[in-house]
Amino acid sequence: MSTLDKSSIVTITGGTGSFGSTMVKQLLMEGISEVRVFSRDENKQDDMRNSIKDERLKFIIGDIRDLASIESAIEGSDYVFHAAALKQVPSCEFFPMQAVSTNIVGSSNVLMSAIKHNVKSVVCLSTDKAVYPINAMGMTKAIMEKLAQSFTRNYPKSKTKISITRYGNVMMSRGSVIPLFLNQIRDGKPITITNPEMTRFMMSLSDSVSLVKHAFANSRSGDLFVKKAPATNVMNLATAVSRLMGVEGKVTVQNIGTRHGEKLFESLLGSEERSAAIESNEYFQVPLDTRTLDYQIYFDVGQKKVSKDESFTSHNTKQLSIDETVNLIKSLPEFQKYKELYL
Repeated sequence: MSTLDKSSIVTITGGTGSFGSTMVKQLLMEGISEVRVFSRDENKQDDMRNSIKDERLKFIIGDIRDLASIESAIEGSDYVFHAAALKQVPSCEFFPMQAVSTNIVGSSNVLMSAIKHNVKSVVCLSTDKAVYPINAMGMTKAIMEKLAQSFTRNYPKSKTKISITRYGNVMMSRGSVIPLFLNQIRDGKPITITNPEMTRFMMSLSDSVSLVKHAFANSRSGDLFVKKAPATNVMNLATAVSRLMGVEGKVTVQNIGTRHGEKLFESLLGSEERSAAIESNEYFQVPLDTRTLDYQIYFDVGQKKVSKDESFTSHNTKQLSIDETVNLIKSLPEFQKYKELYL
């Protein structure tokens, strides 16, 4: 990671999750002197401790909802990856105040602690569900993004650089749909889908790590980063997984209907954001809107720029064919590990 020297101390909130586990291994491989894993799951911490066995890895039990516990983890850190969140859409629909407590209040605790302890840089991980949100998970992550940007505006003299990365479905991550399909096939059950025309962005765990690295290397405080990810529809995805498992045409696909809070397609950038974005071959970078609350200057002459750009969605990005989806899943180390364990 080009912006981190080997003497750095890095803290990862939610460090035992799918993203956190991948980032931990990357950082250790790159020679970082200390990586702090902050999470509330002692069992997953113990599993990671026993599987990695590296003295540079430090484990801290705590919850981002508890300001004191996150402060003890962040004090002395050079960099923070903020990945801790409640991410399951249906669960957040039934328990929205829990999503508020973790995704909003907890994120505020992380940002306040980082600024207080002069952390060099914080990257906050967000989701496509934060764009035009219709569910509690997306709404709370959208507020998390606004918090990150507000801290940048409200603490202009802070030494802490804050940026945001927003990404779509991470393939083979815990709780995602591909492991669900694989387990259903392995158990001899029908594959359950909610809507065959539903599209989702397809990103690997390595893509999500690369996006965060790109943000660290290229951000100015308040910037938002999005990777140009391809997408596929749920029916093609189910077909691809059944083909990989050698049961294409032999397994039932059952349409169970849309779940609480689900969209037909997701957006990684709204049209307003896309019109302001700096675009490269792989990424969009949306700079912070640095206007102040002094709107008097706009009474006579308003903003002339009006967005005519489309949102960047899982419907209008590159659509993967079944063959392309098969090849993408087959290339994932996590899928190869699944095959070794269960097939």
